[in-house]
Amino acid sequence: MEKADGFSEEEFRKACAELEGPAPAGGGWESLVESEGFNLYRQPDEQTGLYEYKAFGDFKDCPPTLCADVYMDLEYRKQWDSYVKELYETNINGKMVVYWEVKYPFPMYNRDYVYIRDRRDLDLNGRTVHVMLAKSISVPEIPEKDGIIRVSDYRQSLMIESDGKNGCKVSMFYHDNPGGMIPSWLINWAAKLWSRDFAKCCPYFQSLG
Repeated sequence: MEKADGFSEEEFRKACAELEGPAPAGGGWESLVESEGFNLYRQPDEQTGLYEYKAFGDFKDCPPTLCADVYMDLEYRKQWDSYVKELYETNINGKMVVYWEVKYPFPMYNRDYVYIRDRRDLDLNGRTVHVMLAKSISVPEIPEKDGIIRVSDYRQSLMIESDGKNGCKVSMFYHDNPGGMIPSWLINWAAKLWSRDFAKCCPYFQSLG
């Protein structure tokens, strides 16, 4: 697990390059979910044997800036994400660090994450893209809790851009080590539910402004 350092410009550009292409076809990527406006793929990580995921979604009624704002708003996430048990951001030695506990169905243990994140709005070949990066870190100020499994290897990148109309296109890379085998049905179900809830919450968030 890394210490609480930030993200470089190179890391943001690399994330854009990885997410800019079309949905994976072959190359070790396996399709998990294919539905209207949402596709989820996975492939095993060569070093760890764990899976990493790519997701591609279309949100027709959510402008890209709004979608990025919703994703970064932790307080609002507590309202729309039914998996959140505890979620907050705190300043530790000058770095904003997020603590996130995720509810898992019985009899599995909940998981928790300690991570840093950042957002940048970039010009990519004449297109405005909103890029969010997150990675797990280790800070003694947030120790592990009894009965909760700490996810120590977590990485995520998200790219959001306009679909050319009134909505946006979202591309995401995700990897974590959940500390045990997670049934594939749970991953599939969670992905579908998360994408549905996220799509619904964006217009509501806009109405609050």
